[in-house]
Amino acid sequence: MRYQTFGRTGLRVSELVLGAMTFGEQGGVGAPIEECRRILDAYADAGGNMLDTAINYRGGASEEIVGELLQGRRERFVLSTKYTVTRDATDPNGGGNHRRNLRRSLETSLRRLRTDHIDVYWVHIWDRHTPIEETMRALDDAVRAGQILYTGISDAPAWLVSRANTLAEWRGWTGFAGLQVPYSLINRDAERELLPMADAFGMSVTAWSPLAGGILSGKYDNSAAVNAAAKARLDRASISEHDLAVARAVRTIADELGATPAQVALAWTRRRARVLPMLGARTVDQLRDNLGCLDIALTPEQAEKLEAATEFKAGFPTDFINQTEQWVLGAAANTYP
Repeated sequence: MRYQTFGRTGLRVSELVLGAMTFGEQGGVGAPIEECRRILDAYADAGGNMLDTAINYRGGASEEIVGELLQGRRERFVLSTKYTVTRDATDPNGGGNHRRNLRRSLETSLRRLRTDHIDVYWVHIWDRHTPIEETMRALDDAVRAGQILYTGISDAPAWLVSRANTLAEWRGWTGFAGLQVPYSLINRDAERELLPMADAFGMSVTAWSPLAGGILSGKYDNSAAVNAAAKARLDRASISEHDLAVARAVRTIADELGATPAQVALAWTRRRARVLPMLGARTVDQLRDNLGCLDIALTPEQAEKLEAATEFKAGFPTDFINQTEQWVLGAAANTYP
């Protein structure tokens, strides 16, 4: 496992992040605590050091399990959690990105995680009803109080994140060092605005659902044996032919390399600089298989075949700008790499 600094900070994080959304059996298929312990141990043995959870995962059980499993080794890990989702659906102020919910959520997470600080505290989802100035100042206050060390934002438009970080820079507040988005061969939407924005601000990107809900793991292919053995989260009939075609392209490359489809899909996601795939496993065997992506090096030709299967187009304005570069710059356009 290699490491990189988290955004424009000196914090070193591993190139794969362990997601704890599967920690706990509340609310659906998940992992019991002893299996979670084995998953965490295997991840740590491989050199992984960044954990990701949230106040609402498994009704709070995820944070409680992570807190218990980190006893005696808290300082070994970069611990991250999120707030935004309501703590009480009957309370008008129980959710959102305002100062009150941030404070109450942070107190709850610190208690569950059995720690006095969060290493990376994420805004989980954009709350369009709270001014971003309020959120950024409240986060900065928590940083100054020592309750959180770094901040990130998940599931928000690029223009909002840009505004937030520019405000933070101008006003001397703590800016977002990380961005969390869904990113996989099946879902490449982040390439349009979010990933270029993150590059411009030097942000690290933690990619959730890099296997597209398991579709890219091969469990939904045409093999009856695979489908019978899998604890599928999706109804195969609900998966589009486009997505199944991408999964078949992944399996073809996997067969060429003697790897599993999950390893190839994760290896593709890792190819982009500063993108850290998040591994979400229900069993230690799943995690170990996913960790095998570290040994996969896709050739440019293999990556092109995978990307061709997605039929992804950046759309306007990116495609238009690229198409008109010669018109705008003339002969000088040929001098740029």
